[in-house]
Amino acid sequence: MEKFIDEVLIEVTAGHGGAGSMHFRREKYVEFGGPDGGDGGIGGNIIIRPNLSMVTLDRYLTKRRFRAQDGFPGEGNERSGKKGEDLILFVPLGTQVFDEESGELLYDFIKDDGEFLVVKGGRGGKGNTHFKSSTHQTPKFSQPGEDGEYKHLRLSLKLLADVGIVGLPNAGKSTLLSKITEAHPKIAGYAFTTLSPNLGVVKRKGDIYRYTMADIPGIIEGASKGIGLGLSFLRHIERVKGILYVFDAAALDIKEDFKMLQSELRSYNPELLNRPHLIVLNKIDIWEDQSFTEELLKSVSSLGRVIPISAQEGLNLEELLSVMDSTFFQKELEELHFNEEEHRENSDESK
Repeated sequence: MEKFIDEVLIEVTAGHGGAGSMHFRREKYVEFGGPDGGDGGIGGNIIIRPNLSMVTLDRYLTKRRFRAQDGFPGEGNERSGKKGEDLILFVPLGTQVFDEESGELLYDFIKDDGEFLVVKGGRGGKGNTHFKSSTHQTPKFSQPGEDGEYKHLRLSLKLLADVGIVGLPNAGKSTLLSKITEAHPKIAGYAFTTLSPNLGVVKRKGDIYRYTMADIPGIIEGASKGIGLGLSFLRHIERVKGILYVFDAAALDIKEDFKMLQSELRSYNPELLNRPHLIVLNKIDIWEDQSFTEELLKSVSSLGRVIPISAQEGLNLEELLSVMDSTFFQKELEELHFNEEEHRENSDESK
């Protein structure tokens, strides 16, 4: 069975600061020698960074506790201890970092150039050279290092897809994804083939424009209450710009199925219903009567813009992509067109 790990609990502890040194140099005519204990080194931090090659949090299943290196103790001759090495933890892009105890969202990795210092190393203790005074020439004490910060974290992955494909089990979502992207999801003719979200990249306009699509495992009634597989993966469409509702065109009651899907999305996150959507009727190749397709389109037209396709046979896929462009990415395409026009004008002026 496929394992897609999108939520884990971990504990992170920064390095403790090194102890300050209590040391005396040896000098003639100076009792005990003058104090020259150096400071302890700062403890190492723990930093979280995104890694584009990671798609799951499975590396945190076997190891849950992480600790950075402690700072080194100070030495005589006022030599400070070495700083402890930082520990870098990598996560997939789209990971959210929560404080498990307070529930606070600490950081959201929505860009690949960010990093988050999650716990800071403790300060090193001061050596006894700092405590010398006119009335206290030979301090026989130094400071211990401070403890590094500790946090109990929840790492929660939300895929950074632009379009989410939702539908009942066996509606043909994975087949559609495989036909319009370079993704290769598992495909078979039985329910719950997809046990984890699948991501694919759609290349448009001669590959000068791209967007990502996520095939979410089949949602059934009660998914928002934990029935079936849908609840586990509904979080992965929270960031999408638009939603494709994919139905088997031969389903008994598409309107009722659509109502159920929207009810489950509403129960999970009502804001999802505000996203632009398209209705996709898949598997229209199973009958030859075109008039039946036209009647079916009229019967479900109240649900929104409806596109009839056959993902398996490749029917109407280009039409679907074109409608997706104008429905979900109109702003991006306008900016692309503006940039192309500006580049063309600059090129003409330089001639």
